[in-house]
Amino acid sequence: MTEITDDLPARLLHEEHSGWRAILDGHGGEHYTRAMTRDGLMIVEGAVLGRDEMMQAFAGNAPWEHYEIHEPAVVRLGERAGVLAYRAVARRGDDEVQLRMSTTYLYEGGAWHVAAHQQTPV
Repeated sequence: MTEITDDLPARLLHEEHSGWRAILDGHGGEHYTRAMTRDGLMIVEGAVLGRDEMMQAFAGNAPWEHYEIHEPAVVRLGERAGVLAYRAVARRGDDEVQLRMSTTYLYEGGAWHVAAHQQTPV
């Protein structure tokens, strides 16, 4: 059993960077299919996506080329859950966006999983 300790911010940032690296490599859909809880949701501008819709969204878009995480903050939710909130800057070609992000992680089955992810344009 892994308990949430003072390393929670570093652990959740590590998980978030893993997701971003998968997106940059063009494997975001596959990564989040493994990383999300069975009933996990991604809330994006104009849509709430379950796992199947999330896979289609990743397949229908070119991967981001660069990202940055700024102002990370973590909220602990009991012994096996936490929320990572931050401001992201992402670039694809000449398109650069700034987003407010939050990812709710749940520790189960020996690993951290995304229960919910929300992003809002700045």
